[in-house]
Parts: sequence; C-alpha cells; structure tokens
Amino acid sequence: MSIHQDKILILDFGSQVTQLIARRVREFNVYCEIHPYDVSNDFIKEFAPKGIILSGGPNSVYEDDTPTAPEAVFALGVPVFGICYGMQTIASQLGGKVESAGKREFGYSEVYYQDSVIFNQLSDGKTEQGDFLKVWMSHGDKVTKLPTGFKVIASNDVCPIAAIENTEKKIFAVQFHPEVTHTKQGTAMLSRFVLDVCKCEQSWTMPNYADEVIDKIKQQVGNDTVILALSGGVDSSVAGVLIHKAIGSQLKCIFVDTGLLRYQEGEQVMKNYHENLHLDITKIDAREEFYTALTGVSDPEQKRKIIGKLFIDIFQRESAKFTNAKWLAQGTIYPDVIESAGSKTKKAHNIKSHHNVGGLPEDMHLQLLEPLRELFKDEVRALGVSLGIAPKLIYRHPFPGPGLGVRILGEIKPEYVELLQRADNIFIEELYAHDLYHKTSQAFVVFLPVKTVGVMGDGRTYDYAVALRAVETSDFMTANVANLPFEFITKVANRIINEVKGINRVTYDISGKPPATIEWE
Repeated sequence: MSIHQDKILILDFGSQVTQLIARRVREFNVYCEIHPYDVSNDFIKEFAPKGIILSGGPNSVYEDDTPTAPEAVFALGVPVFGICYGMQTIASQLGGKVESAGKREFGYSEVYYQDSVIFNQLSDGKTEQGDFLKVWMSHGDKVTKLPTGFKVIASNDVCPIAAIENTEKKIFAVQFHPEVTHTKQGTAMLSRFVLDVCKCEQSWTMPNYADEVIDKIKQQVGNDTVILALSGGVDSSVAGVLIHKAIGSQLKCIFVDTGLLRYQEGEQVMKNYHENLHLDITKIDAREEFYTALTGVSDPEQKRKIIGKLFIDIFQRESAKFTNAKWLAQGTIYPDVIESAGSKTKKAHNIKSHHNVGGLPEDMHLQLLEPLRELFKDEVRALGVSLGIAPKLIYRHPFPGPGLGVRILGEIKPEYVELLQRADNIFIEELYAHDLYHKTSQAFVVFLPVKTVGVMGDGRTYDYAVALRAVETSDFMTANVANLPFEFITKVANRIINEVKGINRVTYDISGKPPATIEWE
C-alpha cells in the first residue's frame, strides 16, 4: 500500500486506455494507482483515496454478471468520477437506468453542456444551442433515467444524457473519454476533478520520490547485497543509480551481452556504468549461447521466449557466484505491472511477451527489489535527470527487451545482426546530426531476410533489404509515422547502401499504430 498522502484510486473496468487516465493524473503531480474494479471494500478504505475514478469498459450494465463498483466507492464519501462504462455503472447502481443506445457512437463528437465545476469556462466553440466541447465517444449503451439527486450537464442528439453530476455527493460522470487527446479539453476536465473537487496536493515530484525511495531501499536492504541485471536501457540504468545512491558498493550489477544489442553498445555500457558512474559491474559475453539457441527459430513469440529464458538462465548462473546476495533488483515500471497483472475484465489478445514481470525461477531464493514499479516511463526519465544521469542516455528511444532479436525478421544469424547494427547506427547518427532524434519518439532499422537485385557501379548485386521505422507518439499506445524530410530519408538510404556491404535496398515504413505495431515483431 502506497504511503503517499493525497492519491487518486482508479478502478479498471477493462478499458484499453485506462493507463491514460493514470498518466493524466500523474501530470498534475498527484499520485494515483490503477486496480481492478473488484477490489474489496476494505482495500479501498485502507487505500484512503482523496477521489475515485471509474474507467470505461467493454461490458453492458444490464447483462448477467456485469461488473459493478464496490459499495465503498459510494459509501466512503469521497468524490467519484465515472468515464463511459464508469458513468453507466454509477447510474445503474444508484437507481437510474441504462439501455442499448440503438445507434452506437464511436469517434469524434460534440456535446453541449451546462455550467458545472467540471466544465466551468471550458469551450471548443459556440453555436445558437450554446457552448460545445469536442469529445471522443465510444459507446453502444446510454443512460436513459437519472438516479435521484443527479442532473444532466451535457448532451447531444445521439446521447441526450452525455454527462451527469450530483454536486451534493460530489459524483460526476461523462459518457465520453476525457483521458484521450481527441477530447480537446479532457485534461482540463480531469484537472478540475482532481485538483478542484478532490483538492489533492500536487506533491508527486521526482526529487521527492527519489528521497523517499532511497530511504526505503536503505531500510529494506540493510547490509545485504543486491544484484541487478543491467541492460544499458533507461529503466535498469535509473534503477541502478538509484539503488547505488542508497547502498553504494552493496549493489552488484551483471551485464549480459546477448549479441543482440545496438552497435558497440557492450563497450559503451561498460564505459558509462563502470568508469563514469562507478558501479560495480560484471560483463558476461553470452553472444554464442544466444546465437546457438536461436538457430533455425523464426517465430517471433518463440524467439522472445527463448531470449527471455536464456537470459534468466545465464543471469541465475552468474548471480549464484555472489553467495551473500539476498535481493534481486529489476527495472520494472508501472505499465509492466499493470499489463502483467491484468484485470478480470480484460480479454485482450497476448500481443507479445513481457520479460520483466514474472518468469523468474522460484528457486533463486532472492527477494525482489523494484524501486521503479510505481512509475510511468516519462516519470522514470524525470527521475533519472534528477539523479544526475546524462540526458543523452535518459532520453534514448525505447529498446525492446529481446533487442535486435525482434528487429530481424525470421531466423537470427550473426551476419544479419552485424548488418543491422551498422545500418541502424547510420540512421541514428543522421537523426542526431539533423536534430531529428528527439523529434521522433522511436526510430530504428528492421532487417528483412530477403535478397533483391541491385546495380552498383557496373556490377549486379543480389543483397539484403532493410526498412527504416520512425514514429511519433505521446503514449506508445497509438503512433503516427514520423514525417521525416524526404531528402533526409534518401541521404540515410544512400549511406546505408554505400557503407554497409550486403544491403542494396532501403524502404521506409509508413504504417501507423494501429493497425501495425511499432516494432515489426
């Protein structure tokens, strides 16, 4: 249970964008946590939230065994904000009525509103009907009868009851999604609820968190030794520096070179962390072990599982050499925790495996130390900056756990790895040189195991192709292709073809997410 004073509890009814609610609340410097809708009344009371937000979800409240909010949500006396399904379950549970809308409403819409603390002085335009808000709808049901004490504060032709409130009980609800960027004033609406209605103190800052967690690590660990698998990525780096500040030389870092890292990354990791940050780090060259285990394997999910399992086996083997170790540190962050824990309401497909949470053998006999498990990625970066880690490391683009193993389509071969590393390095070099790196959210090269005919000089070539991938996103749940200048793309392509012998064709991936994913595998 969190020790933070002012906090918001978000109950998840299965929405695909529940994490966005938490991100918005955290942006107000207010702490919050996401938990399944069916937590116990005692849990809610012990959590002691200043306010509760009920997320959207795929169910209908009039179905059998439909999810409902615990009694404590309404009995605790704190403000409540319902979103989409959250609004419908509020209405149904408090005596109102919800029915099928007949006409579903998905996507952009406009609602006209009355004065309310949630909507006060917010407007996206005005017509003869009054002020309206541009919102994102996603519903097939609608509230048709209000519970006692509630009034309608927003509506449109399709959804006559688009938002409701009970000012006496401080319960508010909207049929649309304020957490997504498509709802123009959505962040302001959530801010009104969290700051004005719940009156939360804006005390959730990274310097405060660093001081708090360093003290907590000291108390937890005492004089024990902690082992950390240091990958060189942002999460493990910040975790390493944070733990080192707490316990110094009691932290032992193990860096496993899988052979699937970026260009010269093994050398860079050792220099950055051993020489510059003075961490006690042991490098394990396991390239041949990984290449051997992956021989003949082309299925993406199977590759992920092989890489994850072998990494754990090697880490377990090496960590056993530290006979006095009592703790295993991981750079687990909050989205990993949420996605791996899941919710009973969620029936999402398993898009790809996560390797941070779970999967560790029970016989390791080490207690877990996860100092970042409450943080979103942007908060981890802010924490890293407050700890004094170089911004170039902190603001690097995300890199998948299996590394280049999921950026080489099909079977992984050492020669493919070398070609991809060199091509990817050219792309990143040019992004930095043209001041485009930080204008993209993620950029990399994908190796395509197909050969194409080309002409170089007077000779015919028959070499491999690669794809450039660059996206812009604020949350990594959705993404648009980065609008890189055509002259820049052609320069990168020419450098790769001229400098990387074995590649004679470069393509540019213009797919968004959805329907594609950001990574190719």
